[in-house]
Parts: sequence; structure tokens; C-alpha cells
Amino acid sequence: MTIRVLSLLVLTSALIVGSPLARAEDEPAKVDAKAAEFNKRMFAGPLGPKLTYACFVRRYDAEHLARHPKQKVSTMKLLVVAGHPPEESYTPYSFRLGFKYRHRKGDWDSSGSCGQIQDTDKGQEVKFACSVDCDGGGIAIGLAKDIDATLVRVERVRIWQNSKPDEEPGADALTGGEDDKIFRLDRTNLKECESLITDRKELAAMRSK
Repeated sequence: MTIRVLSLLVLTSALIVGSPLARAEDEPAKVDAKAAEFNKRMFAGPLGPKLTYACFVRRYDAEHLARHPKQKVSTMKLLVVAGHPPEESYTPYSFRLGFKYRHRKGDWDSSGSCGQIQDTDKGQEVKFACSVDCDGGGIAIGLAKDIDATLVRVERVRIWQNSKPDEEPGADALTGGEDDKIFRLDRTNLKECESLITDRKELAAMRSK
């Protein structure tokens, strides 16, 4: 191989490494690193071989509700679930949401699937969007600065009564009003979220964690 040809090959390699294509190939590694860090914070540790859970709860006291007279929700629970099948190239998430209304009887639930994490607002927050089937709206789940808290953002999400889990969901929905758009929930023991699981086998598996 001549010196001229060798020089051309070296120059071509340098151009490829510095090209947008080469930089694009580095992006999955950055995304994977952010996802791993997000999972570690969201679930307070690495993901397990099957399902990993995180439970967050907030019961609003009278003082808080007095300062937010338009808030409809008095109690909220969130169970975030991550599956980690080795054959998948990403981690699927799902959520179960439970809450009580301030001026309405009964326990209310919602659940759905979540997409991959999104790095938004120039790195200010990492979160993922979750949706309910059949145009049921959804929520966004993000991380608060405190590792033991999460942020739930609500626009509109379909809900149903906890006492009727097998009934077809109706037109009921929780909408994000003036004081019901963002909820900061605190991490707690998984036992607090047991009421959100109706499948006995899954409940038994979660209890064994």
C-alpha cells in the first residue's frame, strides 16, 4: 500500500469519526446511561430480573387543603412497575394510580403503560409519559430533586372505582385543574400500594420482594 493511499484512509477515518453519523451512534450509549441512572433513582436501586416496584404516597392534611381550596384530590398513591426482560432492548414501564377525592366518596384507580424516559427542558428533568388504552389520557411521571419523591403531572386520565375492578371503565376522568396539575408523592413501603393490585399472583410476588 502506497503512502498516498494510506494517508487517504487515515483522513477518511478521521472524517467518519467526527461526522454526525458517528456522533449519532454514540447517542444510544448516552440514553442507556441516563435510563440506568433514572431506574436507579426511581426504584432506589438496580432493576431485578423480573419485575421491580416503587410505591409513592401522599395524604394531604387539612392545612395543605386549606391553602389549596380548588384541589380535588385528598390522597394519592402511585405504583410504578418496571419489567426487565433480557430479550428487550428497552425497559417497559407501567403504572397504577389510586386516589381519593376531597368531596366525593369511594376509592378511584387508573392504570396504563409508559414509554421510554424523556430528557426534557434541557436536562432540567427526566421523566416518562404514561397512557391509558383507548384514548384514556394519561400522566407523566418524573423525578423530584429528592430521591425519595416523585412528581406526577395530570392533564386528563381515565379512572374507575377500586371496588369494581372488572367493570368497563366509564367516562369518569381525573383532570388537572388549577390545584391538581402536579402532585409530589413520597416513597414508602410497597405494602401501601397493595390495594392497587388485583391479581393475586402478582400481589404474592410483590409481597415477596
